[in-house]
Amino acid sequence: MNTTDQPADNNDPGGLHDPAIVAAKHADAHSASLTARVEQLIDAHIADNPLYEAARKQGQEIAAIVKDFGMDEAMLAGTLLYPLVKCGAISRTQVQKNFGGELNALVREIVKLSDFGFPQNWNPDAGLDGRQIDALRKMLLAIAEDVRLVLVRLADQLHRLRRAKSASADERRQIALETREIFAPLASRLGIWQIKWELEDLAFRFLQPDDYQKIARWLDERRTDREAYIADVIAGIEAQVAAAGITATVQGRPKHIYSIWRKMQLKGLDFQQVFDVRAVRVLLDSVADCYTVLGIVHGNWPYLAGEFDDYIATPKENNYQSLHTAVIGPEHKTVEIQIRTHEMHQHAELGVAAHWSYKEGTAANPSYH
Repeated sequence: MNTTDQPADNNDPGGLHDPAIVAAKHADAHSASLTARVEQLIDAHIADNPLYEAARKQGQEIAAIVKDFGMDEAMLAGTLLYPLVKCGAISRTQVQKNFGGELNALVREIVKLSDFGFPQNWNPDAGLDGRQIDALRKMLLAIAEDVRLVLVRLADQLHRLRRAKSASADERRQIALETREIFAPLASRLGIWQIKWELEDLAFRFLQPDDYQKIARWLDERRTDREAYIADVIAGIEAQVAAAGITATVQGRPKHIYSIWRKMQLKGLDFQQVFDVRAVRVLLDSVADCYTVLGIVHGNWPYLAGEFDDYIATPKENNYQSLHTAVIGPEHKTVEIQIRTHEMHQHAELGVAAHWSYKEGTAANPSYH
C-alpha cells in the first residue's frame, strides 16, 4: 500500500512522525540558504539582549554593503556572524558545529581583520609618515589570505564611518583618519570606486567640517540650474549618438565633495573652475563605439587639450579604463565627459570585486546622486 493510501494516524494529527513529512522537512532545512540558516542560529542566541541585537544589526548592515560586491553566500554568512562572535553572542565552536570548518575559519579571519587599523598607542597629533601608512596598507593585504576579506574590511570601515556621528569626538577622528590614510587609498588601489568616494567624503566631513559644508552649500545652491544644464547636455549627446546608429547610456555623474576640494587644492582653482561639477558619463557596448562617440563629442563642442586622457589605451595601475575629456558645452560652460564600455564601468565601480560580480551574475547597480 502507498503512503498516500494509509489511514491517518489519529495519535499523530500533525504528521509529526510521518516518515514522508519528516523527510520533507529535513530536505527543506538542508535546501535553505546558508545565510538563512545563519539567521536562524542568530535568532536562537540573541535572546533580546540589546548588545547582541546591536551586533546583529551591524552584521546585517555590513553584509548589505558586501552583497553589492557580488560576494558568495559564504562571505555574506561570515559577515553576518562575525560581530556576534566578536561580542560573545555566538562561539566559534557553535559556528564549527553548525556550519563546518570552512565558515569557522572565514569568521576567524574576518574577526582578526576587524581590529586592523592604526596602532593602539598611536598619537593622532604625532601623525604617521607616508612610508608608515603605505606599510600599513601593504600589511593589510599581506595579512588577508583572500582579497575578499579585504573587501569585507573595507565594507566594515564604511559602516563605521556611517555610524561615526554617534561616536565620541576622539573616536570619530580616529575612524576618519584611518579611513583617509589607509582604507580610502586601499579602495583606490583595488579599483573599488563605488565605496572609495563615500569613504573619502565621510572622512572629509568629519576631519574638515567647515570645508565640507562650504562645498556642500555651493553644490546645493546651484543644484537646480546644474541639473537642468546637465539634462540638456545629456539630451544633446543622446541625439548625436543615436543619429550615428550607436546605442548608449548617458547619465549625469555623482558629485563627490572630497574630489572637488582636492582638485581645487591641487590646481589652485576656485569652485567655478572645477570642471567635474558639471559632469556626464557615456556607457557603450564596445571600445570602437567609445572612440566614435569621442569624435562626435569633439566634433560638436570645442575640447580642452590639456584635459584629455586616454585610459583605454593606457589604463591606470589599478586597470581603470575610460576616456576623459572636458569640452566647452552650451552657454560656454565647461563639462567633463567620461566615455567607456559597460564592462569598463563595472570594473571602475567594483575593481577586484567585479570578478565575483561577473561570476555570481549579481552586478551592482550603484545609484547616482
